[in-house]
Amino acid sequence: MDKFFADTYALIEILKGNPNYSKYAGLELYSTEFNLLELSYALTRDFGPERAKGVLTLVRATLIILSPTTEHYIKASDMRLKEKRNGKKLSLIDCLGYVIANDLGLRFLTGDREFEGMENVEFVK
Repeated sequence: MDKFFADTYALIEILKGNPNYSKYAGLELYSTEFNLLELSYALTRDFGPERAKGVLTLVRATLIILSPTTEHYIKASDMRLKEKRNGKKLSLIDCLGYVIANDLGLRFLTGDREFEGMENVEFVK
């Protein structure tokens, strides 16, 4: 069975109960603190600080949080620069998740259209 790195898009869709993401909800998922920061922002914006804190606490308890290395930061920066020249608008946090996923043999789970068709991406809308 594949293991997945869930980007912020995927985490939000799982929490929203998107049926296309239901098969991932019970799996062992990996992410970074940076993705949790983005998720925290979305939760706070949509539900307020108290509810966001409760949801984020639950999410943190279910994810495996990965710590990027200096090499990951460089690869992510290089990826973003290259993809920008190709007309793609990728965030640094998404690039970081993607390079970590590739380095660790995880599939990158996202619905971000900028990643559609890229190698090692599980693209789900």
